[in-house]
Amino acid sequence: MTVPSRDRLVTLVPAVFLVLQSIAALFFLGDALADLRREPMAAETLLEQLVALALICGIGLSAWHLRQSLDRLRAQERALAAARGELARTIDTQFDSWGLTPAERDVGFLALKGLDVADIAAMRGAAQGTVRAQLTRIYAKAGVSGRAQFAAWFVEDLLHDGVRPAE
Repeated sequence: MTVPSRDRLVTLVPAVFLVLQSIAALFFLGDALADLRREPMAAETLLEQLVALALICGIGLSAWHLRQSLDRLRAQERALAAARGELARTIDTQFDSWGLTPAERDVGFLALKGLDVADIAAMRGAAQGTVRAQLTRIYAKAGVSGRAQFAAWFVEDLLHDGVRPAE
């Protein structure tokens, strides 16, 4: 499963900043250790050590947060893929129960994707009248009156208990 480029950028930018913070932490830590050898109890030395420690803690917290975000993103991708697969199975099963022909199945699927008659006809290399006739047969077999009810038939299954009347 591939992460879309926008999501890659969203995770890459914090990772780059973590690397930069780590380099800065190494610099501050090295400087603080060098100062510690020269003047162990100087206020400036103690302050540099605290700054280095705070930076290291920030890096750890940022790394943990980035990891949590990546885990959530992957879980959402898995859930979306499962939902897509389940919807495709639901559509196939319903098309089978309606007894759609292979051509009607293709047209029905394209209609569910939101393509209009002209686009479906162009994709299938068919006349617009043929596509309209196929859609009419699909709607009749499905027991619906048009495209909106046809699409709503599948959306209703997705929502089933998700929408409740206001109390």
